[in-house]
Amino acid sequence: MGASAAAGMQMVAARPCISASQGMLTSRAAVSRIGRALSTTTGFATCPRICYSSPLGSSKRSGVAIRAMSSESGPQGLPIDLRGKRAFIAGVADDNGYGWAIAKALAAAGAEILVGTWVPALNIFETSLRRGKFDESRKLPDGSLMEIVKVYPLDAVYDSPEDVPEDVKGNKRYAGSSNWTVKEVAESVKNDFGSIDILVHSLANGPEVTKPLLETSRRGYLAALSASSYSFVSLLQHFLPIMNPGGASISLTYIASERAIPGYGGGMSSAKAALESDTKVLAFEAGRKGKIRVNTISAGPLGSRAAKAIGFIEKMIEYSYVNAPLQKELLADEVGNTAAFLVSPLASAITGSTVYVDNGLNTMGLAVDSPTISS
Repeated sequence: MGASAAAGMQMVAARPCISASQGMLTSRAAVSRIGRALSTTTGFATCPRICYSSPLGSSKRSGVAIRAMSSESGPQGLPIDLRGKRAFIAGVADDNGYGWAIAKALAAAGAEILVGTWVPALNIFETSLRRGKFDESRKLPDGSLMEIVKVYPLDAVYDSPEDVPEDVKGNKRYAGSSNWTVKEVAESVKNDFGSIDILVHSLANGPEVTKPLLETSRRGYLAALSASSYSFVSLLQHFLPIMNPGGASISLTYIASERAIPGYGGGMSSAKAALESDTKVLAFEAGRKGKIRVNTISAGPLGSRAAKAIGFIEKMIEYSYVNAPLQKELLADEVGNTAAFLVSPLASAITGSTVYVDNGLNTMGLAVDSPTISS
């Protein structure tokens, strides 16, 4: 993953070779010709990339060498190196969601992986891991298998044992597991490993997600916010004391936080909006208190098992494919790679940001497949 991610990163980006005389395009015909030309090429092939042999801003002009870099000179760029870092990913319960993809990307970059799995799904997840059902999905770019050092039972809806209601304590799906509240998991990780560098929140749940907001109950609305947004606040609150300075935390959000997505109900759109707002506040507080960066990734729709609870995820994926600027399938690995960048030293000045990984769908203000404009 490090090699593939590095291939697209350049220290200095060259300007397109467009002369000043081309700066003014006064006719639609000219625009059309440019558009056709760009659509049939892979880039500005005649523009050399610029490389400096000494730091920019050096006072010794003679020490700066400018040279054209041939594409045949081999891979160029910066590697994402997370060796020696430890990550805790909350919300991994199978091998086809964004949480799993993020874990793989961090592992490929060299990080040690710990995961928190929802208690009722813990047994199935651990059994599948043990029996090798995920082995194909665990394969990393170098051919090795991602190693999950430890799996912790976790229910991020509850901060401490005192918050757990009696009916949950006696639920058979929780039988056999202990120390699974946020506070207890953070303490267990501290006892087992001392500290972490990376915290990933890949959790969301809205019990009334299929209901329109006008039909959502107070209980359902608050449950969505509790599981999908406050859980991030709680995780960072309890893990921050054991995070090494310079570390990073990320969460996953969705465009419904800022646009109306009919069918994505039950308070989930409000929960995502809260998550993005909290990201900015937490970036300030965690940055000042622990030198920790906090960002969120606004990912496009993915046909994971969890997403199928919405009821029309396949239609959402199709809509995205048809209307996004990049007309291609969105891969979970693309979100994983973005996460690896955001928690790496390469993103050391990025915090409080919502980063879109959706093939550009967030930029669109008109559905190009609309019957209204099809003619």
